[in-house]
Parts: sequence; structure tokens; C-alpha cells
Amino acid sequence: MTSDRRVVVTGVGCLSAQGIGRHAVWDALCAGRCGLKPTTRSIGTFSVTAPLGVVPDYRWQDHFNEDELILLDPYAQYAILAAREALGDAGLLDSDHDRSRTAVILGSGAGGEHAREEAAWKFLGEGRQRCNPMLVPRTNHQASAGFVSMKFRITGPTMVIATGCASSNHAVAQAWLMIKQGLVDRAVTGGSEANLVYTNIKAFESMRVMGTDTCRPFSLGRSGMVLAEGAGVVVLETLDSALRRGAAIYAELAGVGMSADATNVVHPSAEGPAQAMAAALALADLRPADIDYINAHGTGTPVNDAEECKAIRQVFGAEADRLCVSSTKSMHGHALGAAGGIELVATLLAMRHGMVPPTANYQGPDPACDLDVVPNVARPARIRAALSNNFAFGGLNAVLALRMAA
Repeated sequence: MTSDRRVVVTGVGCLSAQGIGRHAVWDALCAGRCGLKPTTRSIGTFSVTAPLGVVPDYRWQDHFNEDELILLDPYAQYAILAAREALGDAGLLDSDHDRSRTAVILGSGAGGEHAREEAAWKFLGEGRQRCNPMLVPRTNHQASAGFVSMKFRITGPTMVIATGCASSNHAVAQAWLMIKQGLVDRAVTGGSEANLVYTNIKAFESMRVMGTDTCRPFSLGRSGMVLAEGAGVVVLETLDSALRRGAAIYAELAGVGMSADATNVVHPSAEGPAQAMAAALALADLRPADIDYINAHGTGTPVNDAEECKAIRQVFGAEADRLCVSSTKSMHGHALGAAGGIELVATLLAMRHGMVPPTANYQGPDPACDLDVVPNVARPARIRAALSNNFAFGGLNAVLALRMAA
């Protein structure tokens, strides 16, 4: 075992409701620009309109041919695009490196929802007896990871982690552990999601957790989350490997923390997130005083935001008043299984550029969320170390701890 191996991030790729590519996403984050808009989704004779975070100006024809489209549901398309950008950013897209020692570990909460809903309507709504023969590979959760491995000829361990809104962070944690223990030398990891379909929107509406106009994390008057799509993917590798090939390093992934609330399937608890944050700090050998920024889970639901603030205070004590805590979901929405990947990219870019992205759409302080949530306007700041939080239904929590690589 080689658990003393340090793991760093050398490439990032992203597309979200704020744009396609890391530069577009970062420019929007710095400007506090919200990409959430009222959008209509239909299937057959049914339609629903809700605020959603849709990847803008996305045309599959710009990236894939028709033969590829037969196989690729949008969530797999997004994974490929983000992985390509991350590998290119890391200088590994066309370079000669050991692909058998590279892992592909991605998160997705839903898999191929577009193809699944379309097939269900054809069977049940239109009475058809046959469907696309590629329906199974299109809808499988593992399709995103499998197609990324094939597209970039990566032959190491390849898998998908499906833990709802914590999927991406769990995937990154698994990749980190595999590199730390010497199973692989690098990983393409993060997550993708594209489930802005009629049935999914109606399902979340029925839970009464959807925002009525937009997403206002930690704000007085917040009404709920806004569903979104997209992908966030990073390249992890050992510090020795990065230094050897002269790669630019975003930050060190210094630790991970995971826990379960073990209380309620939908009602969050402060104890589970607090346990995960404390575990990430301990594994990274970081103190509360070392953290300058937390990219919060911050969904915009009344209960979740209050419980997360409570958890941060439990872990950070008096240091909590010094922290910058923002939710970029206020701008790109809640991309479910891709949320952690997109937010990890946002956190890494914040560290590189010395700028904390804001919590947009903020209307005023809520006494239950009494932290510095960087309301509405980005803020210059030196970020020595940061946490990125993601929590899922079922009480599943995953936290990533990052620090600037010395």
C-alpha cells in the first residue's frame, strides 16, 4: 500500500446552465449570472413548465455524429464533453500515458432518463411494440463511464457511482482512494446528469421541494431547489506524476469525508454532514482555521440550508464566522448526480483565481442561516483550503477537502 501518495487536480472540464466549457462557466460565476429560466418539458400530450437549469445553446450536432447519437443519451454526451475538456486541460488528451493505470469513475443519479421516458411513452402512450434496440446501453447508469473510457481509450478501472445528489463527490472520493492506494496513477472523475424530463420534474414537484421562481440558497424567502443538468469532470493524478511531466496544478485533493444520517430518507440532519466535514478535515490534516471557503450543498430548501449552516457551526465553532460559504447552485441549479462535479470545478477555479463566487438571488438574511454566504457579488479572497459539500436523499453525505499544493 502507498497511502502517502499525494493526489492533485491537473485538469477540469465543465458545462452547466451557465455555459459550455470551464471559461464560460467561470465568467458567469464571477459575474453572479444566474442561468435558471422558466422552461417547458413535454412528453406526448403532457407538459410542465418550471424554472430549470438547462445547458444553453447545446447542439449535439456540434459534437457528435448521428451514429454516435444512437448510443448516447444526453447525460453521456455531457460526460464525454467534460472529460475531453479536462483531459485537454491536463495535457493528456493526445499524450502518451499509461491508460491501463488510469481510472474512469463518474457519478450519475439517474442515467439515461431522456431515452427511458421516450421509450415509456412509446410503449404506454402510443401502444408501440418495439423500441430502439440501443435502449439498454443508452439508459444504463454505467454508459457515461463506459463511453468515456472508449472515447479516450482508457482501459483502467471504470465504473459509475449512483448515490443521488452525492454521486459525483462519492465518485471523486473513490478515485482518490484508488490513487492513494496505488491501484491507479490517475483518474478521470466527476459526474454528469441530464434528467430534465417531464416525469422527473413532476416527481420533484410532488415532493414540494421545487423553487417557485428561482433558487435562493440561505436567503430569507427561499422556496426550494431548481433542477438542472450538466457535467463536471476533473483529472486527478499523483503529485509526483504531475511534477514529472510539468503539469499545471489546480490544488491538492487532500481528504474526503463520507457519512450517513441514518435518520430520515428526505429530512436532512446536521449531524451527518458535520461528521462528513470533520472526517474530511481529519483525513486532510487540516484544522477549521485552515479553511477559507466552503462551496455549500445549499439547495435553497428551507430545511436543508438551515441544517447545513448548523452543521458548519458544529464543526467550525467560532471559525464559522470567518468563513466564506456560498452556494453556486443559486446560479447553475441543482444538477443532482452532477452537482458535486460542477461544484468541484467551481471551487478549484475559485482557488486558482482568488475569487469566491457569490450566492445569487439573495434577498435578505435568515436567522437560521447566520453565516457569511457572500450575497450576490463575487469577492476577492485568498483561498488556502476549501471544502465542497454534497448531501443526498437517504441521508448520504460526501465532502471533499482541497488545499493549495505547496
